[in-house]
Amino acid sequence: MDPFGDDTPVYVISVAAQLSGLHPQTLRTYDRLGLVCPGRTAGRGRRYSMRDIVMLREIQRLSQEEGINLSGIKHILELQRDNVRLREELAKAHGALEELANELESTRSVAARLAQQARHGEPAGTPGADLVPIRHTSVVVWRERGTE
Repeated sequence: MDPFGDDTPVYVISVAAQLSGLHPQTLRTYDRLGLVCPGRTAGRGRRYSMRDIVMLREIQRLSQEEGINLSGIKHILELQRDNVRLREELAKAHGALEELANELESTRSVAARLAQQARHGEPAGTPGADLVPIRHTSVVVWRERGTE
């Protein structure tokens, strides 16, 4: 993994201002307003990441090209962050739902097999009569005793 990824705060304010095409005072204002929150050094100096610089450019674009004021831009950025977070939560929920569906299918399969054995009057000790559940992570897997 690249130690200097998009989120690594490496650029001092003068370099970040130059890369974003903004004045350093504008960057300080955006920081105070919470639009872009750069990392800080031990001495409290601002350090901007490439992601911060891309965000600064987007703020500038929304302001200049779209005519959106800073309050509106802040709201847009918050909604975008919420959207990303909700998409991640939805993906987790889909994964959990898929696990539960697999578990349900496994349980239905075992129930059908047990019902078939009961209808045919198969005695205990015949293959499949002594099914026991074995839980792997959060999915139940059914196996016959002695076949583990």
